[in-house]
Parts: sequence; structure tokens; C-alpha cells
Amino acid sequence: MAETVSPSGRGRPALLPPGVRWRSAGILIPFVALFVALSIGSAPFFSTTNLLNIVDQQASTLVIAVAGTFVLISGGIDLSVGATYGLASVVFAELAANGWDPAFAILAAVLAGALVGVANGVISTVFRINSLIATLAMSFVVAGLASLVTSGNLVLISNQGASQISTAQFVGVNMSTWVMLAVVVALGFLLARSTYGRYVYAAGGNAEAARFAGVRVNLVRVIAFSLSGAAAALGGVLDSARVLSGNSTNNTTLTFTVVAGIVVGGTSILGGEGAVWRTVVGVLLIALIGNGYGLLSLNPLYEQITLGAIMILAVGVDAWSRQVRG
Repeated sequence: MAETVSPSGRGRPALLPPGVRWRSAGILIPFVALFVALSIGSAPFFSTTNLLNIVDQQASTLVIAVAGTFVLISGGIDLSVGATYGLASVVFAELAANGWDPAFAILAAVLAGALVGVANGVISTVFRINSLIATLAMSFVVAGLASLVTSGNLVLISNQGASQISTAQFVGVNMSTWVMLAVVVALGFLLARSTYGRYVYAAGGNAEAARFAGVRVNLVRVIAFSLSGAAAALGGVLDSARVLSGNSTNNTTLTFTVVAGIVVGGTSILGGEGAVWRTVVGVLLIALIGNGYGLLSLNPLYEQITLGAIMILAVGVDAWSRQVRG
């Protein structure tokens, strides 16, 4: 059963053709195959240390990607997450370095990210500017603001307590991983089980029909963008706390990785389809590829080629499934 709903957002998911239902869980096939292959081909891969490191290193990416899933499903795209990540990193670092309580520094950074998200949502809905263009332009604005805050310099944090949100451990697992798990569970529940989640699918599946059914599509999308901005900021805080420094760099590679993870996970770039769990698997699949290239000492130049090919394949499968349904 796939995750599409009626425009009103009410009722149970519609039963789709077998090919489309297969696509919903299809991401598990390459993930499991790669996991098994790496387990056989590299002894260190299946160690607890390596697996925990993979998850911990992807904590911020996963936080950003699961929130970005809301944006794509609702019919938009957020290319400003890398810049928002950088802005939150320097906001957190500047405040922590100047004696603020780390908790308030985190809150301020996340709020700054949420405001960027609201701006993205308003620009793309109220002013009807394509979200790709709007968020791309916003990424330059936000990156510029972050550079102004730091004058282009790295901001160092002397307060060791600021690192606790990332490096403190509970039952042998870093706090950054626990934060990521909490965000994934909360947003997964919000998307799959709440009225707002049904409205997100409706807004992306058929916006006009959703409006006729009483769904406030613009508000739904603004909230999705605000979640994306707040999550990008939280990701920036997690990584900034880990290394006790803030950097204003516009992280375009992070943006690509986030979008790739969402799309590879099976969320449609045209909106209306997707799930948080599939995004998690998509991001981890990309992480496994990178980890495998390192453990097997393969030429890293081929890694980007592999990721690009997988992303093209994912988009192709999305187009094919829509043809099957049509």
C-alpha cells in the first residue's frame, strides 16, 4: 500500500498497481544487497564501531533529509539547506563563544533556521516564485549573512560543555545519534499519522483539488519549509558542537547529499509521494557506498559517478511508476 491519499487528506491510502507498490519498498533491495556485500567483502565493515560511526556521521544529514522530505512531498524543493546549516553553525558558535548557555545558543540557531524556512515558504507560495529558484537565491543570501557575521573566519568555541549535544554518550552511543533518532521518529509520526501529514501529501499530489477540499496548501508548504530550515539549523549545530567551531561556508555538497538521499529513497521530485523511513534508507545507502569505497580502497573518483548514476536511476523509476499508474 503506497502513501498517496485523497486530495482532502481523508481516508485510507489508495491501492496502487503492483509496480508502484514494489517501488515503495524497492529501496530496501539495493540497501540490503550492498550491506551484505560489504559485510562479506570487508571484515571491519560489520563491526559495531564502524556501523555506529556511519550512523553518527550521517546524523546531521539524516535530520535535514527527513525534514526536507516534507518539502518534496508537498511539491517544493529546498536548496538552501547547506547555507542554513552554515548560518546556524556560526550563530551557535558565536553565541557559545561569547558565554551564552549552550541550550540558548542551540535554540537561537534553530530559530534562525526556522525563520529562513518561513522566508522560503512565503517567497515560493505568496509570491509564486518557483521553489528551486527561490531557495537557490536564498542560499546565496544566507551564506552571505553568515560570512558577514564571522567576516569569513572560523569561529572557535572554548566552552567544552557546548559539545555535549553531539559527543556526550548514552549506553555507548553519541548524543548526536540519539537526537537524530528522536527527530526521525517525531517527523515520521507527523508525516504518516497526523492530519498535517495527510495535507502534505494532498498539497503535493493535487494542489488545486486540495484547495477545493479546504486544505490551506500555502500554509502547509510554509510549515514544510520552516521544518526544513529548522532541521538544517539543528544539523549545523550538531556538527559545530562536535568540532567546537563554526564555519559560514555554503555547504553545497551537503545540499546535494540531502536531495540525493531523499530522491534515492523514493520520494517523488514531482510531489505527492514519499516517506520518512525511505529517506532514512536512501541517505544510509549513500553512506554505505562512501564507507565501502573507503574500506575497500577503491578509487574515490568513481564514488561521485556511482551516486549520480543511482540518482538518475531513482528519478527514472519515479517517472516509470507514474506512467504505470497513468
